[in-house]
Amino acid sequence: MKQLTGLDAAFLMLERHNSTGHVGGVCLLDPTDAPAPVDLASITALIEQRLHLIPIMRHRLAWVPLGLDQPYWIDDEDFDIEYHVREISLPNPGSDAQLAEQVSRLHARPLDRNRPLWEAYLVSGLSGGRLAFYTKMHHAAIDGVSGAELMTMLLDLSPEGREVAPAPAYHPRSAPTGARLLAQAATGLLASPVNALRIAKDVVRSLPVVGSYVTPYVGAVLGRGTRDGDVIATAPGLAPRTPFNRAITPHRRWAFRSVGLAEVKTVKNHFGVSVNDVVMAMCAGAIRRWLSEHDALPDSPLVAMVPVSVRDDASKSSLGNKVAAMLATLPTQLADPQDRLTNVHEAMKVAKAQQAAIPTGLVENVTDFAPPALTARAARVAFAMGLPHRVPPFNLVISNVPGPNIQAYLGGAKLIANYPVSVIVDGQGFNITVMGYRGELHFGLIACRELVPEVDAIAGYLVDELDALLRLVPPVETASPGKRARATSPAKPTKARAKATKATAG
Repeated sequence: MKQLTGLDAAFLMLERHNSTGHVGGVCLLDPTDAPAPVDLASITALIEQRLHLIPIMRHRLAWVPLGLDQPYWIDDEDFDIEYHVREISLPNPGSDAQLAEQVSRLHARPLDRNRPLWEAYLVSGLSGGRLAFYTKMHHAAIDGVSGAELMTMLLDLSPEGREVAPAPAYHPRSAPTGARLLAQAATGLLASPVNALRIAKDVVRSLPVVGSYVTPYVGAVLGRGTRDGDVIATAPGLAPRTPFNRAITPHRRWAFRSVGLAEVKTVKNHFGVSVNDVVMAMCAGAIRRWLSEHDALPDSPLVAMVPVSVRDDASKSSLGNKVAAMLATLPTQLADPQDRLTNVHEAMKVAKAQQAAIPTGLVENVTDFAPPALTARAARVAFAMGLPHRVPPFNLVISNVPGPNIQAYLGGAKLIANYPVSVIVDGQGFNITVMGYRGELHFGLIACRELVPEVDAIAGYLVDELDALLRLVPPVETASPGKRARATSPAKPTKARAKATKATAG
């Protein structure tokens, strides 16, 4: 057995009638040069051969009676891989829009908590003979970094694959009794005073920083306003209202785009910022444009929650969640692209300084200490009162997950792109996640279908924002036109941009 941390279990509590707690990804594949047919049987066999490398894929949840302790991962005695690996086919013409719609519907469906919390779908029928491989796994088991690591267990560096040691016979251990789980919970309760003292010391050391986050939020709950920009600019925590900061429905829309990393680096190098700064500025511009079109642009900047991995060397290969939340202003109130980029750069420096002042693992320790029954009850009360969307602590999540920079293959098929599919909850009905792979950044945008129906348009605006920034780079810093890494949709190049400045490849 392996016990979930409090942070892992928190993602289970996010699930309501209108929200799910899983994250996923869509791999676009080219099977043209695969040494053998890539179909449901071959993909199922590949996963089955490597299950022993990813034990979590055969683990299900075991709940502690009365909610006295965090749940455990235990062996699934009735594991059935054919339940988890499935196949669907798109009708003609097999467009990217059809793929996005199908993924939207699949991602909206909750996982069965009586089974291991993952599913995989091989999608055929895409135009150009392509395939897609959509996977989803509960956030209680993985975060962005561990999810990317898990995927590498299934990928190879050549179409022929690699030698994998034969899997040992699967002999699942019997499920623990309720009495055993209660006994272990009682043992943990005995250590609570010691843990409480240790956590209290960390909280006291962090009060100046934590207070800067909490004060504006509490003030808003009590109806005490603050001056525009006074809190947001220095201590994010009170987000302005937008159309996507409302109660969500169970329905989703997902969109995806790719841009060349060389183009992003051209902007980065010219303005002396980071790749992530450029990504944040692209998001700010795209969201500003959408909000303006809907007459919903706030006068103050939005607040973005940026997940930050806190994995150390000892936890690099482990699953579960090792992540902290960094809050940063998103300058949607600024009309000029260069001003937005400069503002983002400064806002991210402030956010990083604030995050560095909080002890590593503080949030995880606090969530570990709180009894699940109590936190579950608190979550139910908060959702019932509508706090997540009445006083949103931030407007959206923007996550950047690093990926491999070498060509990979899945079951012999060439991996073209890997697009993330994330999660939304009440109060934050829009999420942008980006993953790097082979000289490109792959954006996956997910939203509540009713709150942000035009999510595909926002995905296109991201590309336009990068073009706007590229036009600010002097021609002397650009390479020949043939070396520009074009911003593309998954299936074909985007429309020609005659005015776009050519970007370097380095």
